[in-house]
Amino acid sequence: MSSEITIGTLARSAGVGVETVRYYQRRGLLPTAGTKKGAFRVYGDPELARLRFIRRAQALGFKLDEIASLLALDEETDRESARALARTKIADVEERIRQLQSVHSALQELVSCCEHTEAPAPCPILRTLGGEAD
Repeated sequence: MSSEITIGTLARSAGVGVETVRYYQRRGLLPTAGTKKGAFRVYGDPELARLRFIRRAQALGFKLDEIASLLALDEETDRESARALARTKIADVEERIRQLQSVHSALQELVSCCEHTEAPAPCPILRTLGGEAD
């Protein structure tokens, strides 16, 4: 990778749009502007690595505020803090899994009820969504 790239190349290299890069800059996750070379701002490997870090963290479910906290940590000295943030994220994921399992069970129950309810009775799924369920 070249050490001097435009914002467009930076964005493409990380699999995001230019507006996403600018948004991350406004949020303080990336430097607001690269160095100026002629009429263009140029970026380098550190900005690309940081952008990829942000994307990987998002893929693991971290929100931008949490990512800002992760970015503020030092790889060598802040292991405990990184672990604590990761453990908090694990707890969040586990809670979301519980919620999704509850939704899954409710939907299965509605489908089963619908399969066993004969016309002309109202559809239990539509009735429930309409707020008329028991």
